Amino acid sequence: MTAIPDSQWIRVDSDAGSFDAYLSLPPAGVQPGAPAIVLLQEIFGVNEHIRGVADQYAADGYAVLAPDVFWREAPRVELGYAGNDRTRAMALLNSVDIEATLGDIAATVRTLRQRTGAGKVAAVGYCFGGLLTYLSAARGLVDAAVPYYGGGIQNRLQEAANIRVPVQFHYGALDAHIPPAAVQGVRDAMAGKPGTEIHVYDNADHGFNCWARASYHQPSAALAHGRALAFLAQTL
Repeated sequence: MTAIPDSQWIRVDSDAGSFDAYLSLPPAGVQPGAPAIVLLQEIFGVNEHIRGVADQYAADGYAVLAPDVFWREAPRVELGYAGNDRTRAMALLNSVDIEATLGDIAATVRTLRQRTGAGKVAAVGYCFGGLLTYLSAARGLVDAAVPYYGGGIQNRLQEAANIRVPVQFHYGALDAHIPPAAVQGVRDAMAGKPGTEIHVYDNADHGFNCWARASYHQPSAALAHGRALAFLAQTL
């Protein structure tokens, strides 16, 4: 019989209100002080794919909590990757308050620790969630960070000076949204910081980790996931 992670939606209380988050726990349970992950969504919500990624990391032994970062604009929204859904996703991205969202992430980390007894917490995020992951590291909200193709990081490189935790970046070489010059900017901003890793996948485009998207690239996704697991095991 295949072990299925224990998953459910829970409420997270913050200074700004309360919102939903998807909690996935490892089949073997959570030991006090064990490491955990806050999983940060793309612009398409905590949709079926993001929940699947949460369950994937839970099956790897991590307690995972994925907050609904668009709860102010469209609670529990789940969108596809093209057409009207993509248009709506871009509108949500343009309306979100990033500083308020970072407050929500801080509340998510607190709730994850209170709920599971977790010790160190990493942020793992994709696209917009990758930017939030990077900013969570810069603001001292987490103990490690793994941003995948974080859109906009290159526009907030001044935040890198405040990073004191290990960060592992993942980029696709074919990603027109994050060209080589942007990746180089991240390299330059993070130069000399202990625990920094930057991986670029030659045959991968934006969204290469998402098996629900046309840009999914299984070899790159598998390699990146293995690298992320090794990184988290070493840093947490």
